[in-house]
This record gives sequence, structure tokens and C-alpha cells, in this order.
Amino acid sequence: MAPVVGIVANPVSARDIRRVVANATSLQIADRANILLRVLAALHACGVRDVLMMPENGGIRAHVERGMMRARSRGEDIYPALHPVAMPITGTVADTHRATAEMRRAGVSALVVLGGDGTHRAVAAECGTVPIAGISTGTNNAFPEHREPTITGLATGLAVTGRVPPHIAFAANKRIDVSLNGGAVTEMALVDVALVMERYIGARALWRTENFRELYVTFADPEVIGMSAIAGLLEPVGRDESGGLMVRLSPDGDCRKAATTLHAPIAPGMMARVGITDWRRMPADVAFVPEVTAGSIALDGERELSFSERDRLSLTLRDDAFRTVNVAAVMRHAGQNRLLTNRLLTGTPVPVTAAF
Repeated sequence: MAPVVGIVANPVSARDIRRVVANATSLQIADRANILLRVLAALHACGVRDVLMMPENGGIRAHVERGMMRARSRGEDIYPALHPVAMPITGTVADTHRATAEMRRAGVSALVVLGGDGTHRAVAAECGTVPIAGISTGTNNAFPEHREPTITGLATGLAVTGRVPPHIAFAANKRIDVSLNGGAVTEMALVDVALVMERYIGARALWRTENFRELYVTFADPEVIGMSAIAGLLEPVGRDESGGLMVRLSPDGDCRKAATTLHAPIAPGMMARVGITDWRRMPADVAFVPEVTAGSIALDGERELSFSERDRLSLTLRDDAFRTVNVAAVMRHAGQNRLLTNRLLTGTPVPVTAAF
């Protein structure tokens, strides 16, 4: 059996408060479906004949199936077969968790994810050793790299069919584990953990910096939007470097009390003045205990947990926590070895077990 790819497409990403207070993108369902059709065409060109997809009530799959039917009516065989995962739909993040776990158990070779940082975090929590190929369709897209979905589909197809060696095709990624009161890992973040003085969760999405106190990031990239941009404009840390960065922000957002004042893009089109007290590297596998004693915890830009003075919070960065498709490396290898010539592309894909 040829390799099978799983797809998780979040129909409600990029619909938080940052669409109101900033100039964040909001992709329509038809736009998300068109992205998937480009990915599916690229996967089929590489020999992927079956795809599992998370079911949803937003209408993405219906739009995709109409596009596939139009192609078939023209006599074009350019898409793999689409199989929805058999599961109930709740319209919550639980759908992403369950669909990812089901596809992992079915033996998919990779997971293509459409969403923002939160969607990718939900997939990473359940994917195990299955690599992720991320496509940016959220508000703050620090984790998924921005590129044309056709290229992401091609790289994923070349990787799962074994035409690119695994050490080139897949890359290791970091995460930050969040533990309360010395117990097991309560939550995790792929990009950043921000500690906020407000104890209520509220609108969840972070967009006001005056209540920020501490920031922990897996990578610090000056080219991204969101909390990671604050760290990236202080001391860049690459995705492929060990460890991350910890940043302390000035009390009450008062830049007059800060050692450093930074202008950072915390949301699309939204620049904020942030007072910085100090920062330092965050080595892997070293537990950090924050100075903040009470407030809320934002994971990848969204408040998820509250903690009080009675709680003991611990943050630990993990190297090599999960894998992604290294799209740039795969496409470079494809070009150097002419993998997309007709003679080579018609080779037999590597068998992968998957159940429908």
C-alpha cells in the first residue's frame, strides 16, 4: 500500500479578537479549500493516492470535494482519494486532538496542518513520531513557515514516498512543557509561554502588553509576529539551535522603569512599546521557576491556564520533541537530484500500513 497522508484543516482559525484590534487575516472557507486542493494535487503528483482528513462542520471538505468532482468531470485524475476520519464532531479543539490520534493509529506517514500556532500545538500534542507539515492560516503564525501550499504538498509527498532520505526530509522541533505543583506536564507550547498578571482567561488571545511579566520562547525569530518577535528582536535563537530564551518585562508595562524599550510587532499591523528588564538563554531540560506568583499562562499567544500563589509553576524546554517535514531541505534535494523528472517520479512509493 502506498503511503497515506493525514490532513487537519481548522475551519475557525484566525477568528479571534486580533481581527478586530489589528489587521489580522481572515481566510474564508473557500480559500482554505483552495489551499487544500493545491496540496492534494501536489501529493498526488508524488504518488500519494489516499488521504485521511479530519471531519468538520465548517464546509472545507464540501468545497474540496466539489473541486475534485469538477476535475473528474474534465477527465483529470489529479487528486488522491479523500477519506474522512470516522468520529463525532464537537466544533472544539477536541476534534483536532482526536483526529490526530486516530490518524496516527491508522499509520499515516505525515500530517498536513492548516491553522495557526494553536492548531499546530494541538496536533503536536497527539502526533507522536508522525511528522507535521504546517501551512499558515491562523492569526499569529510563528510556528508554521509561510510558503506556497503547493510546495509544502510536494515536499510532503517526496518525503513520505521515500525519495528523500529521512535525515534530510525531517527536522526536529522544540517545545516548552508546563507543569503545575510538581506533577505531570499540564500543557505545552511550540513557540512561546507568556505569563500575564490577569488571572482571568477572558478573550484568550494576547494583544495588550502592559500585563505581560515573563516570556519563554523555543525560538526567537525577528521575522515573525507575536510574542516570539519580542525575544527575536533582543537576541535571535534559531529553530535548529538547542534551547530558547527567557525575557522579563517591566512592571505594569512602564517603559520608564525598563532597562530596554523595544518596539515589537505583537499582532499583524500592531506595533507595541515593550519595556524589557532583562533576558537570558533558556537551556534545554532545565526547569525554570518563574518569579510571577499568580496570573494566567498564555500558550502560543492564547491564555489557557490560571495559577495562584498556592501553585508552583515550572517550565522546561525540550529539544527534539516532535518532527516536521523540512520543506526547504526536501525541495533543495529534489532540485539537486532531479526528483521531479518523469523518469524518477514514477518510481514505486515506499509501502506504509494504514487502515480506513
